[in-house]
Amino acid sequence: MKELNLGILGAGRIGKVHAENVLKLSDVRLVTMADPYFSDEMAAWAAAQGIRVSKEPEDIFSDPDIDAVLICSSSNTHAEFIVRAARAGKDIFCEKPIDYDIDRIRETLKVVEECGVKLQVGFMRRFDHNHKKAHEAVRDGLIGEPHILHITSRDPIPPTLDYVKHCGGFYYDITIHDFDLARYLVGSEITEVYAMGAARFDEEVAKLGEIDTSLVTLKFENGCYGTIDNSRQAHYGYVQRNEVFGSKGSIEVFDDRPTSIQISTEEGVSIDKPLWFFMQRYADAFRAEIEAFVDCIRNDTEPAVTGIDGLIPALCAKACVLSLKEGRPVKLSEVQ
Repeated sequence: MKELNLGILGAGRIGKVHAENVLKLSDVRLVTMADPYFSDEMAAWAAAQGIRVSKEPEDIFSDPDIDAVLICSSSNTHAEFIVRAARAGKDIFCEKPIDYDIDRIRETLKVVEECGVKLQVGFMRRFDHNHKKAHEAVRDGLIGEPHILHITSRDPIPPTLDYVKHCGGFYYDITIHDFDLARYLVGSEITEVYAMGAARFDEEVAKLGEIDTSLVTLKFENGCYGTIDNSRQAHYGYVQRNEVFGSKGSIEVFDDRPTSIQISTEEGVSIDKPLWFFMQRYADAFRAEIEAFVDCIRNDTEPAVTGIDGLIPALCAKACVLSLKEGRPVKLSEVQ
């Protein structure tokens, strides 16, 4: 089997996660990591793994030996880097979101199609074994027709104020993953959203006109209703649980914990807190999505999460922003 050569754009936290997972794959070589802001620590780590280090993204786009690119840079660079990679004839894995502007996303996807390269978007929750099992159960009709979906996603601690300023907004940063998961679990498209939200625990966030807590209701093409509740601060750990209720039963996905042991004594009942952060919760899923990306290149198949799968959650986020502003339900057709 021909060795597949990869390059990574972005040497931050998620770039390192993907780099570590690529290094575990057979017949795959991580050639170059590029980041204008390479830290000395990260550069030393990459060099120790035999990875070329560069501060110039062009060193990846112009290298004829690199077959595919993983885009793990800041969100505002994603669309530009996708286009440059596509025009260089390289297959692409890109973290969410593709962009915050719907028209730019469509233009980017058009270039990808014209260049005939593959694009997989980094919605890793689809690759979690729990969510995958729930998806398959709904798809196979084990609970009949889906009637109600509940998704709860909460981070343990809020990000820095600087992060909030540059993340694109709450719905593009947090809830965008839940929009994709909702489509995946229910097996139907979202047609309408109704968003409520506020800054409940951080006055500085409120001063930015941003929120840290939200509840979104959803309507789907197949008649299912849904809710998504998010918070940037759950002191006890990373919360990710879901339920799909149908005409013949229900499926529940619970928080991942270090152990599933429950201790019951006269003094009380105790179980472990949820895993602390999404990096722990989805460690296996991060690895699985890169394996799927490599497999789709080698087998010349469609990526598991396509560019359209990257577009629709962005439409949902845009609709939520409008809904929050105007205090009403918004159909996705209004923001196409």
